[in-house]
Amino acid sequence: MLNRTLPANKLRDAWVEINLGNLEYNINSIKEKIKENLPKDTQMPKLLATIKADGYGHGSLMCAPTLTACGVEAFGVASVDEGLELRQNKITAPILVLGAVPIWAFENAVKNDIMVSIFNKEHLEAARILYDRTKMKLKAHIKIDTGMNRIGISSHKAAEFIKEVQKADYIDLKGIFTHFADVENPDILKLQKENFKKVIDSIDRTNLIIHCQNSLGAFIDPGIKCDMIRLGIILYGLTPLTYGKTPCVELPKLKPVMGLKGRITNIHTIEKGNGVSYGYSYIADKKTRVATIPIGYADGVSRNLSNRIFASLNGKMIKQIGRITMDQMMFDIGDIEAKEGDIITLLGKDESDYYSIDEWAKILDTINYELTCRLKVRLPRIFVR
Repeated sequence: MLNRTLPANKLRDAWVEINLGNLEYNINSIKEKIKENLPKDTQMPKLLATIKADGYGHGSLMCAPTLTACGVEAFGVASVDEGLELRQNKITAPILVLGAVPIWAFENAVKNDIMVSIFNKEHLEAARILYDRTKMKLKAHIKIDTGMNRIGISSHKAAEFIKEVQKADYIDLKGIFTHFADVENPDILKLQKENFKKVIDSIDRTNLIIHCQNSLGAFIDPGIKCDMIRLGIILYGLTPLTYGKTPCVELPKLKPVMGLKGRITNIHTIEKGNGVSYGYSYIADKKTRVATIPIGYADGVSRNLSNRIFASLNGKMIKQIGRITMDQMMFDIGDIEAKEGDIITLLGKDESDYYSIDEWAKILDTINYELTCRLKVRLPRIFVR
């Protein structure tokens, strides 16, 4: 299908490798861990898989069927466009736009059975006008701002707003939700939990899906009975946002879904004292061999990783040397037996070790979410099981 993404360079010897078998393993492992933590005789909550930003760079259209087959019941996206792409590719599961939707996009959402997040009077008026004109009801979840201070109706005004929406015959209200800013900070979490619970306890929640837990929050009891859990980065085998800390709860066993690989395009020998790449940020301290692969910062590998990361070649660890350029990077391969066309693994499982994007995130003082989303600008994705 045609879409707005840039074309992948399919004739380049570089690619992102997505292991759907590992995705299946992760969702099943997550479900088992959630069941272990549930009180006895408690029903398993529904699972919503967040596949916004093209599945965090993993490929939403290919990941969605695997997730559905493993029991995921709904999908979360960031925009109506992302929801439309799923619908155009025969994804029939419920879809919720978690972010703000412009009112002029409501009609497109309704026509394609996409739920939107609503949280102000303008949304109600737009839904009423749409219904008067088309007789189509807007399917919606109400977003409550309990302290994230991003989007949503303030928790102090939420109960009144919810009751107004429940009376509106032009809106099909499906659920109510909030988003926690930091589930690892007990004080912040306690305040948001209390704000959300006050709202939920003051309304009729019959036939409504209540949700507030995300990837990490799924394993931290929020003290609120929820009907659905929103799973994000954890689906893809990566540690949920912990700002560089060890997660405060035991997580299920996970397998990374994403790999990054490139084939060697050139091998040559340099002498001691020779520099490599722009500005000679690396100078050889002995005679060695340099291998080049066609991956650079235009493919999403930050230039600030230059001279700071490792990869694998034929089961041996190698170091990246010299500044990463727009389209290429170099490695010191020493005396490793290798030839042009051999594969260098930057991320993912190799025969010798696993190279994690979490390490890159630590170096760059950022989060793995940001880096996986970067690796989709020009690189084709290869899906394996």
